[in-house]
Amino acid sequence: MTTLAGTAVAAAAEPKTIKGQSRWGEWILRIVAGLVLLYLFLPIFVIVLFSFNNPQGKFNYSWQGFTLNNWAHPFKYPALTDALKLSLNVAAVSTAFALVLGTLVAIALVRQRFRGRSAVDTFLVLPLTAPEVVMGAALLTLFLDFGWAAGYTTILIAHIAFEISFIAMTVRARMRGFDWTLEGRFHGPRREPHPTFFKVTLPLIIPGIVAAGMLSFALSLDDFIITYFVSGSTVTYPLYVNAAVKAAVPPQINVLATAILVISLVLLAVGTFVPAQANRRLVEV
Repeated sequence: MTTLAGTAVAAAAEPKTIKGQSRWGEWILRIVAGLVLLYLFLPIFVIVLFSFNNPQGKFNYSWQGFTLNNWAHPFKYPALTDALKLSLNVAAVSTAFALVLGTLVAIALVRQRFRGRSAVDTFLVLPLTAPEVVMGAALLTLFLDFGWAAGYTTILIAHIAFEISFIAMTVRARMRGFDWTLEGRFHGPRREPHPTFFKVTLPLIIPGIVAAGMLSFALSLDDFIITYFVSGSTVTYPLYVNAAVKAAVPPQINVLATAILVISLVLLAVGTFVPAQANRRLVEV
C-alpha cells in the first residue's frame, strides 16, 4: 500500500507536457539546425560544383556545362601550383613548430603553478582577440625594425606567432579533464617522468593535439590578412586567389580547393579514429 501511494505521489509531482508539443519542438529544432548547416556548407558545395564547370571566358562565375577536363589538368597554371605548394609548405612547417611550443605551454599552464601564470593566459588570448590587420601591421613594423626583408621567413614567423595561441588553448581545453592519477599508476625505469609522459599522458591528450594541429594547419593555409602584410613579393595561395579575382578565375582554383577539402576530411577521419583506438587500448591495459 505504501509503495502504491508513493508511486501515485511521484506521478502526480511529475510535470505534465502538452501532447504533441515536444514533437513539434523537435521538428522545429531539426529544421533550424538543417538550415544553419545548409548556410554553412553552401559555399563549399558551390566550390565543389564549379570545379566541374566548363567556363567560356576567364571567370568561373556562371555555370556553362559539366566537364572533367579541369580535374584532368589540375596543375595547368604553374603560378597557381607554385602558390599552393608554398602555402602547404608554410602551413606544414609553421604547424610543426607551433604544435611543439603550444603543447608545451598548455602542459605548463595546466600542471604547474608559477608566478606570472595569469599574465601568460592574457598574452595567449591577445592574438585570438586582436584584429588581424593590427597584428599584421605590428609584425611588419617589427620585421622592418630588425631590418628583415619580407618573404618566406617572415611569413613563417608570423604564422607561428598566431598559431601558438590556438594550439595552446585547444590542448589546454583537452587537458582540463585529464585524470592525473593515471600517471601515478605507471612508473617507468627509476621512476623517471619521461616514460610516464610518452606512455600515459601523451596518448591521452593526442586527440587534442591532433585537433589543434589540424586547426593550426587550416588557419595557416587560409590566412590572407597577416600574410598580406609580411609577404613582400612572395605569393601564397590566398594571395594568388585574391589577385586572380581581378584578372581571371580559372576553374583549377576550385579543383585544388576541393582536393584540399577532401584530403582534410580524410586526415580528420584518420586523426579521429587512430587516437580513439590508442586510448581504448590504453584503458584496457
